[in-house]
Amino acid sequence: MRSADAALPTWLVRHPLIAGWVWIALFSAVLVAAEVFDWPVAGWLIAITLAVLPSLAAMITVLEATPRRSLENHGSVFGHFFSRYLVVIAGFLAWTASIVIGSTISASLNLLAADREEEVLGLGFQLMIGIVLPAITVLWIVFMLRCAWFLIRVRGWAEHPASTTVPARLFLRRPRLRTVTIGLAHPGLLVAAAIVSGLALLAIEVSDLTVQLT
Repeated sequence: MRSADAALPTWLVRHPLIAGWVWIALFSAVLVAAEVFDWPVAGWLIAITLAVLPSLAAMITVLEATPRRSLENHGSVFGHFFSRYLVVIAGFLAWTASIVIGSTISASLNLLAADREEEVLGLGFQLMIGIVLPAITVLWIVFMLRCAWFLIRVRGWAEHPASTTVPARLFLRRPRLRTVTIGLAHPGLLVAAAIVSGLALLAIEVSDLTVQLT
């Protein structure tokens, strides 16, 4: 185990955050190439997965190892209620948007329904999928942003934080891996991964819906 820990490159241990930014930038360029050269959906999904994998895996590892009680000692009443206020606002906006979109679809289908029930039903299912998938993508972005907010409380903004609430038992006998993991579990890096993956997924969904409706 120690030999595997020692095998980690020194530059990665010293600069995990820089390595994370380079990784995100590299796969952002790959996704741009996917758009330019019209890659299949499978290629897009592989590139998106690889883009978010380091920061996502590090985030899950750090937050999974951190007990909830450690966060309760590092927050204010204002922060507690303000975060929930934002969640309520986001939920209200999503509910309002669903009503508006549902009404629009219903009106559109009624206009198209003359003697074409089966065709209109198929169109309705396509529109439903076209709405559900982007909604799931937006919720994915919100989930990642929420996790980034918790990372701020757990380990702060520094590449190598002087103190964290991450338990010492996390990779206790693998200090180099612990350093890399905490470095990659950076809130800014996770926000970037959320934005890149979210925009890429939305691009796929919009493109697919456009093809289905034309």
